[in-house]
Amino acid sequence: MLIFAHRGASKAAPENTLKAFRLAFEQHADGIEFDTYQHDGGIVVFHDRTLKRRAREPGYLLDASWQALREMDIGEGERIPTLSETLKCVVDNKWCNIEIKHLNDVDSWVEDVKQAVQESGISVDKLLISSFNHHWLHAIAKRWSKVKIGALSASYELDCTASARALNAYSVNIALDAVDKSFVHAALRDGFDVFVYTVDEPRDMLMLREWGVTGIFTNVPDTALKALS
Repeated sequence: MLIFAHRGASKAAPENTLKAFRLAFEQHADGIEFDTYQHDGGIVVFHDRTLKRRAREPGYLLDASWQALREMDIGEGERIPTLSETLKCVVDNKWCNIEIKHLNDVDSWVEDVKQAVQESGISVDKLLISSFNHHWLHAIAKRWSKVKIGALSASYELDCTASARALNAYSVNIALDAVDKSFVHAALRDGFDVFVYTVDEPRDMLMLREWGVTGIFTNVPDTALKALS
């Protein structure tokens, strides 16, 4: 079962920072997951719409200037990273899940991500693009057929793989509170990998492995590795 470090090793280092991503690979995570916003100045790695929780600043991320964002301390002296900086942290043959929180223009987003991928040297085969906004995912898939799409959901639909089929997705990424054994077996039977978020308790990790889940997103990759060894 693959171990994705959710926002990096975010229990031990500030979330969505280069420090958290590097630590995740030091802890032998199979990949990292992080959140992105398409800002006027480029793509930045950040989770919240507002700056208060992470940067202790008023206002919204998208209202701040690019220069201001790049100067903000989001914990332990870490700065808000760009997508390009983050991808360059990815160790060879490791996975990377880019979650999209905000997207202005699909064409420029695809161009920017392709360029960042090329510059970093990571494998497109190990790149997964996910979002709760499936319209964005559909538009990206039409423009970039080689990239893997993760149909992100917080709920268990009546037809559990309907969204994934509509997107021709690679995986179903589903919340721990929504998943059950029947869902996992149905999704796997329909040909989709199943990734579950956010899984921090060893008991849940072992249960999901028994069900056949492909991978988990966790804030504690070191704990996951120990529990699953």
